[in-house]
Amino acid sequence: MAFKVGFIGLGIMGSRMAANLQARGYKLIVFNRTREKAEALLRGGATWGRTPIGVADEADVLFTMLATPEAVEAAAVGVEGFLRALRPGSIWVNSSTVNPSFARRMAEEARANGVRYLDAPVAGSKDAAAGAELLFMVGGDAADLEVCRPLLSTMGKRIVHVGGHGVGSALKMVNNLLGAVAMAAFAEGAALGEALGVPRQMLFDALLGGPMVAPVVAAKRARIEREDYEADFSMRWMQKDLHLASISGYEAGVPMPVVNVTKEIYRLAMREGYADRDYGSIYAFFTANRNGQSATAADATPAPARESASVRPVQTATPTARDRST
Repeated sequence: MAFKVGFIGLGIMGSRMAANLQARGYKLIVFNRTREKAEALLRGGATWGRTPIGVADEADVLFTMLATPEAVEAAAVGVEGFLRALRPGSIWVNSSTVNPSFARRMAEEARANGVRYLDAPVAGSKDAAAGAELLFMVGGDAADLEVCRPLLSTMGKRIVHVGGHGVGSALKMVNNLLGAVAMAAFAEGAALGEALGVPRQMLFDALLGGPMVAPVVAAKRARIEREDYEADFSMRWMQKDLHLASISGYEAGVPMPVVNVTKEIYRLAMREGYADRDYGSIYAFFTANRNGQSATAADATPAPARESASVRPVQTATPTARDRST
């Protein structure tokens, strides 16, 4: 409890993670590109850092939760970069989803400044973040993880030490690409099934929960049926993660044909207006197109729930340098 914790990036996930730290009594110093996102934490007693350096001046452990490698690099080593201000021996925990080679480079930048580094990206929705039920996939030294374990346990229900620097980021990348590919594959199959005359309800009842469909798809069933695509994890950020996976495959000499095709499918959906919808809206994109219809974000506008038996996740060029704090 003696730690003073810095937190940079208070978007959908970061704000909820920081709130859990605050609820457990940790003293927070925070920064976000738009201060409004920090107001609830400030009312609760957090200190405003004004700049990333302002956060680092006071933090013993500093968390970043930003959306792209570019945003992380700017915060860490840019004009107002915090690495120049963190005290030697302090720990930077990067919970952003970045490619492994970038994570290793940030670990080297931290080491050069006498700072310890963990890559600790998370798996889980905004509800999981709010409920402190995230999964942390950690890369870095085991001793550094043990120092931070009480903090991570405040925000998550499971902590997996994957290996050295960058390996936590690698596991997160694999996790996200599996979800993205599974969702797109189901959407394409459902579009074909409906076009061939299989009722949507029959497709869902017969396939979801079965051995051929990933659980992540079943978890989105109710929202698909309601046509409710408010973002838990937006198409924009999922497409970015597929892009990072593609780059990592190139760096590792691993062919990524499925990832590359899926990445371009998500890009097409983004161009049709789905960028800031949940990535599950790839279903709406496919089904709207099945008979040559135009797929637009208007097709994915939330609608009243339908009668149903079941209404019951630098060195890269990413789609945008905006972080989750915008």
